[in-house]
Amino acid sequence: MARIVECVPNFSEGRDRVLVEAIVAQASAVPGVVLLDSEMDADHHRSVVTFAGEPDAVLEAAFRAIRLATRKIDLTTHKGQHPRMGATDVVPFVPVDGVTLEECVALAKKLGARVGSELNVPVFLYEAAASRPERENLADVRRGEFEGLRELIGKDPSKQPDFGPNKIHPTAGAIAIGARRPLVAFNANLATSDVAIAKKIAQAIRFADGGLRYVKALGFSIREGRQAQVSMNLVNTDGTPIHRVLALIDDEARRWGTYVTGCEMVGLVPQAAMLDAAEHHLRLENFRRDQVLEIRMQHPPVSEGVSLGGFLDEVQSGSPTPGGGTVAALAGALGAALVGMVANLTLGKKKFAAVQVEMGEAQAEAVRLRGSLAGLMRRDSQAFERVLIAYRLPQGTPVEADLRDRAVVEATWEATRVPLETAETCAEVAHWAARMVRHGNPNAASDGATACALARAAVESALWNVQINLKNLPDGADKEAVETRAAACTRLSETALEEARMAFAEATERTA
Repeated sequence: MARIVECVPNFSEGRDRVLVEAIVAQASAVPGVVLLDSEMDADHHRSVVTFAGEPDAVLEAAFRAIRLATRKIDLTTHKGQHPRMGATDVVPFVPVDGVTLEECVALAKKLGARVGSELNVPVFLYEAAASRPERENLADVRRGEFEGLRELIGKDPSKQPDFGPNKIHPTAGAIAIGARRPLVAFNANLATSDVAIAKKIAQAIRFADGGLRYVKALGFSIREGRQAQVSMNLVNTDGTPIHRVLALIDDEARRWGTYVTGCEMVGLVPQAAMLDAAEHHLRLENFRRDQVLEIRMQHPPVSEGVSLGGFLDEVQSGSPTPGGGTVAALAGALGAALVGMVANLTLGKKKFAAVQVEMGEAQAEAVRLRGSLAGLMRRDSQAFERVLIAYRLPQGTPVEADLRDRAVVEATWEATRVPLETAETCAEVAHWAARMVRHGNPNAASDGATACALARAAVESALWNVQINLKNLPDGADKEAVETRAAACTRLSETALEEARMAFAEATERTA
């Protein structure tokens, strides 16, 4: 499976399209790198480029883009609304698929060392890559901007860079390189030209001044001073969704006698963040993300039409589904298929005439159990998705909190019942598998024994999923009933596996 990291460098050039395109070309020309987005903003005098690919390729692309920007952008003549300290101002690495945040930190350090030594530009590590706590926040690293840093670097020990010379690059300044989770660059434009109002709203909503968690905000003047804008970085839209930020901006804007005329995204935005906003404003109930056609097409429900490689990729991905419960059902379904195999290898053979009826029954049961477990694979993923949806429900008021708690309990019960049903079905598979070892074609005894071992493992795996959900549910008769059924599954499957072991030993002796 491909390992994908995203890089989102910001360059202090938003007016010279030829230069920005040249910088983009430097990055996108690296084999294995995919250009995802490129945006210019003349007011901010800044461009944001987004590309992704394998880690080493992305690192090379970032270096080539930085190298050209270092040569071509002169901060001594640069004026724009956005704070900046470098020609390439900030370079974050973001884990996407198969890559951890820690690996992105390692990429940031590797790039920083190369930029410092080869381009003679001082590098400050920030966010997850920060070498000291006071450098985690990009705003703190960039405070004073190019002009202020030019006066302090080499004199103030707190401005000692992590890589490169302890002096400013005369035209390219300094660079912040780091690693972070995905963020949303979100701007709200106001029906006023008074930038003081935008700055007051920004102060009210940003976390640093007592506002919303995970929100960074500044007030700017755009469109040559004709409009004020609240410009934000939302660093965790799960913790503070976009619609909550916009609601507070609306309230603050009305307080100052204005309103939001429109909003804009800079660069790419996670799909989940947009769906959160849609769910909120459309007041959707019991909505599942996979109801979106494109999502369903990209991640179809588990079925026999999904390739083995595709399923393994889904399991290995960073998504919580499909997880252990789904895999347990798959193991049981494989066991059921092997039961059918042994039955088919026994049916129609004269020397096994005495067990033909039993084999016909086993064949039919194998088909039924396999189908049931394929359905349980789908249901397991769906049940856990409902738990995630329930936990995302609002709880800002007592009524909302009560409704959320009820939804969580209901969803958790479903997430308990599905793996319990999986365990019971797999126990049936184990029972039939043991009979196949005992009465089926002895040349296929190992296949029957494998079926039984798979089914027994699937029972135990499914019951682990039952237990982890059961602990979050209230005590009572329903909980006791689940525990009783779970214990019965364990006994039945253990008995079947022991019988299969004994029958396999006997079959091995007969065929020796």
